[in-house]
Amino acid sequence: MSNQMKNMRNALLFILVAMISLSVSAQNVTVKGTVTDKTGETVIGASVVEKGNTSNGTITDIDGNFTLSVPANATLIFSYVGMTTQEAAVKGQKVINVVLADDAQALEEVVVIGYGAVKRKDLTGSVATVNSETLAAVPVANATEALTGKMAGVQITTTEGSPDAEMKIRVRGGGSITGDNTPLFIVDGFPVESISDIPASDIEDMTVLKDASSTAIYGSRGANGVILVTTKSGKEGKVNVNYNAYYSWKKIAKTLDVLSPKDYAKWQYELALLKDANDLSSYEKFFGKYQDMDMYDNIPYNDWQDLTFGRTGETFNHNLSITGGSEKIRYAFSYSHMNDKAIMENSTFKRDNFSLKLNTKPVKNVTVDFSARYSDTDIIGGGATDATGGTYDTDRRLKYSVIYTPIPLSNLDSSAGSDDDDLGNLYHPLTSLYDNDRKQERKTLNMAGSFGWEIFKNFKIKTEVGYDDYRNNDQRFWGLTTYYIKNVPSATNQGKPAIQLANTSRHKFRNTNTISYDFSKLFKGDKHHLNAMIGHEWIITKSSKLTNIVHGFPEGFTSEQAWKLTSMGTPYSVDNYLDPDDKLLSYFGRVNYDFESKYLLSATFRADGSSKFASGNQWGYFPSAAVAWRVSSEPFMEGTKNWLDDLKLRLSYGTAGNNNIPSGQMVQTYQNSTTSWINGFTNYWAPSKTMANPDLKWETTITRNIGLDFTVLGGKLNGTVEAYLNTTKDLLIQFPVGGTGYDNQYRNMGKTENKGLEATINWTAIDKKDFGLSFSANIGFNKNKIKDLGIMNDFGQATEWASTEIGYDYWIAKGGSVGKMYGYRSDGRYEVSDFTGYDEASKSWILKEGVADASSVVGKLRPGSMKLKNLNGSEDNIVDANDREIIGDANPVHTGGFSINARAYGFDLSANFNWSVGNDVYNANKIEFTQTGKYQYRNMISDMADGKRWTNLNEDGTLCNDPAKLAAMNANTTMWSPMTDRMVFSDWAVEDGSFLRLNTLTLGYTIPKAITNKARIQNLRFYVTAYNVFCLTSYSGYDPEVSAMRKTNLTPGVDYSAYPKSRQFVVGVNLNF
Repeated sequence: MSNQMKNMRNALLFILVAMISLSVSAQNVTVKGTVTDKTGETVIGASVVEKGNTSNGTITDIDGNFTLSVPANATLIFSYVGMTTQEAAVKGQKVINVVLADDAQALEEVVVIGYGAVKRKDLTGSVATVNSETLAAVPVANATEALTGKMAGVQITTTEGSPDAEMKIRVRGGGSITGDNTPLFIVDGFPVESISDIPASDIEDMTVLKDASSTAIYGSRGANGVILVTTKSGKEGKVNVNYNAYYSWKKIAKTLDVLSPKDYAKWQYELALLKDANDLSSYEKFFGKYQDMDMYDNIPYNDWQDLTFGRTGETFNHNLSITGGSEKIRYAFSYSHMNDKAIMENSTFKRDNFSLKLNTKPVKNVTVDFSARYSDTDIIGGGATDATGGTYDTDRRLKYSVIYTPIPLSNLDSSAGSDDDDLGNLYHPLTSLYDNDRKQERKTLNMAGSFGWEIFKNFKIKTEVGYDDYRNNDQRFWGLTTYYIKNVPSATNQGKPAIQLANTSRHKFRNTNTISYDFSKLFKGDKHHLNAMIGHEWIITKSSKLTNIVHGFPEGFTSEQAWKLTSMGTPYSVDNYLDPDDKLLSYFGRVNYDFESKYLLSATFRADGSSKFASGNQWGYFPSAAVAWRVSSEPFMEGTKNWLDDLKLRLSYGTAGNNNIPSGQMVQTYQNSTTSWINGFTNYWAPSKTMANPDLKWETTITRNIGLDFTVLGGKLNGTVEAYLNTTKDLLIQFPVGGTGYDNQYRNMGKTENKGLEATINWTAIDKKDFGLSFSANIGFNKNKIKDLGIMNDFGQATEWASTEIGYDYWIAKGGSVGKMYGYRSDGRYEVSDFTGYDEASKSWILKEGVADASSVVGKLRPGSMKLKNLNGSEDNIVDANDREIIGDANPVHTGGFSINARAYGFDLSANFNWSVGNDVYNANKIEFTQTGKYQYRNMISDMADGKRWTNLNEDGTLCNDPAKLAAMNANTTMWSPMTDRMVFSDWAVEDGSFLRLNTLTLGYTIPKAITNKARIQNLRFYVTAYNVFCLTSYSGYDPEVSAMRKTNLTPGVDYSAYPKSRQFVVGVNLNF
């Protein structure tokens, strides 16, 4: 019996195991299939993954085939870059063939807007986007650079050529006069100071909000436009590793021709004669006798531009990113490193970036996200010209590489030629580099976290917290050739090296809470769509700056020695500025409604309370509304459906604000300052130079926008045409209050207007599997006008590039615009016929009656002197400061860009152009490089070469005062004599700055997947890129895209001793596995 029971038990166990095995076997099925595109071509490398189990997946082979074992009730997810993702239920099938459609539905693209996102087809505001594909196509050092020429109405100006050059961004002109017109930068929802420290490879897309219906949700900070940056997130699926690297070399793009050694010596001889014909010692002690001039023929000389900026710059940039995830968690990590040895001696730039982004979904209706970004930037050497400094920071490096003597001259030192050193005299260009040394270390840390909960269907709450930490350590050195050490230190320390150590610290905390609800359940059917969002935001910013200045180091000290051995100098000042907290409390909301996606309405409102204003003025209210009509959905448009995909008319109106002034303007602040000029006292207390104003209130911008969006030919051609009118009132102007004991006071006054037209077009001309061709272009017209200046009269602003010699050279007036250049009108030169003759007794030429007398401006007159027009028609015919007028405008008539992209059998080619038309450039370089002013021994550019400039020299080396002979000698010369008493700004130095630049040209090749798949490489692309390939322009200076004097917003478009731009060539690789 026991044996029978035992045998039965074994039989039952066997049957049970067999049934379990059969059951398991029955639950799994091996699925095979082929993935193709809509043309029937196989898709190689498409991802096939079991839904809910991303570890179980495969990719299609060279024939588009796949094999995968999955449970019989599983669902497969098919995806491929550039195609729409599809799902297919297995349901026991053993063969599943899938056709993937191209993901070219631009209308369905999701666009990030303030505190949310919408489909592009449902946009009602003025929004432009650059996606990750565009950013990846061309390697750029920073995110701002990637926007150049890409968006209508968004003007990017690279102010000079240094690695850390400021890139000015203007969205539709900007409404402020003395204030900053920089747009608001938002990265993953967090407001940041700049996006220049974010590698372009980390960015998913960049969106620019241009009208108030888009920007009003940001209230006080949206008046100048908003740039939203979304960084890359992890995606569900297997681990994806990307490695991108490039190496580049660059050279200066253009240099200026200067006088040859012989011509330089000849001009110095003539200048000595003109200064004092009876004493030529100022020439002979350096150059020898005039009769020995031939010894300067064809001799070697120093090309100081080449020695200063001529080295071959090198850049190495690499980026590693790892992404992946599952249904529960997605992650993205990246590291970027850039090392740039710039074209200028003693100039390097390094940057390291780390980022981590986690998106989790612990349960079905809850999301928890975290992100962190860290950037460490080192700028070593002079770096960018310090165009934002004060009077003592006006030392420039480039000028010495042009005006310094081309040949060694014994006994010639920096004191020769003039006792007055206002503009810097003869300093060795390389010495000047090291005497203006600078080292900056900039560290930024941004951390953010969010918690989202869908409490019930379509009702979502979200809370976000963020922390931003910015630290900048700036070390400056003033050596023996700098203007600073000759004027600021006490008498005992003048002429000795000095340093400044400045540490800036800024911390920002943000908390945002939003509630959103989609009211779909309220409506039957699918005709009505309504959603709403309300929110609250709190931002507090704390900042401080500690500045130590030390004078009187031993004369032989270098910058590194002075920075390390600070105790070897004499402490001059220790200033610790603790700025009042900047607090912003906000409430906001938005409602979106549409009927059949045909009639769309969007309304937003924001209330901002700012600590920068006193009680009663703290709150600003910024409403906006926008409507859109999808004309293409109307019944009367039925006949167009075979070619018209979408036609939408948009109209918006709204307000945005600006509180972009320093904190603490409500009450008078006092500061303790050091001094070396008051006997018996080393420091004193005094009010700040800015008078308090408790009545300040919000600056407000009202925008009106009308736009037309169209998509035709199956999405192959799409574009936008827009017109706008923006008015900004209650401008926060820094008002001069001379005679009060203060320099200025912030006041609300005045009104400005910006109006313009914009157009964008994108055309996919050819889109086949193996080859394609597409074009995109944009253009923006903007006209700025100052409607009112309040109680302030029209006023002038000085650039001070020539110290006080020129006075104000920009004019700000009602009816005008910011950027109007102000100076004399050139009338060529004085000819012999303008004089009655030469008077031997007085040793001067006698001007004819009725000829304008410019001697009070240019100095003593003789034939060949610079001639200026008498504009005010004064009876005495004397030209003075009252004979100046508007002679130029830095504002372009229109700007834009266009791109050409082609691909064929693995090769890709892209060319990106940008242009500016109608803007003038104030060429201050040309003035200084062609006029003597009060200086001697300076070299000049070839505009003043022998045969072009007026000459007063007889063949025997004497001064010619014979009218007939002088006229004959200069019959073929075209320029005036370079000799002047001071620098003179006339319309001759105002040049058309219009240009067309081939900004980047890239050729790439992607290795066929049939090869890369064998090495388990998903994508491998090699490319070469050229930057600044050419620039078509009539401008005679280094580069027409320049703005070197940026101490104030009032003086744009000045070209003065800026770091020159380079031409760069890149080789790189994109690797994905």
